Amino acid sequence: MLQIGDEFRHKYSYTQDDVDTYARVSGDTNPLHIDAEAGKASMFGRNIIHGFLGASVFTKIFGALWYADGHVYMSQNIKWLKPMFVDTTYEAVVKVKEIIKEKNRILYECAVYDAATGEQTIAGEALLLNKKQYVWE
Repeated sequence: MLQIGDEFRHKYSYTQDDVDTYARVSGDTNPLHIDAEAGKASMFGRNIIHGFLGASVFTKIFGALWYADGHVYMSQNIKWLKPMFVDTTYEAVVKVKEIIKEKNRILYECAVYDAATGEQTIAGEALLLNKKQYVWE
């Protein structure tokens, strides 16, 4: 039964192969993501992963891991706070912020943290329709 304050955590990471695949699928072939020399010459000193790839963990959580059979995305807002890198473990945290029972909707706080340092890399909120009303009854 979902209640305000309930939380789900998921650790994940990406390889350079994952980033290259995302670049090919999305069409975002910015050298900052896929060219080692461009990454090394950048202000980050190495390649960074695509922002949307880093944030795609939320759709994985809502679509496959946590009450997955009932969630349907309505909106997502995202703020990228720090760059993310391959072969680094991150932890995504989603927390129930508001339950709108009469509309079968749930507002979640969404965050990603570097698992080693605790630094937050992504912040935002997601509004989802939940066709399974019983999860909060």
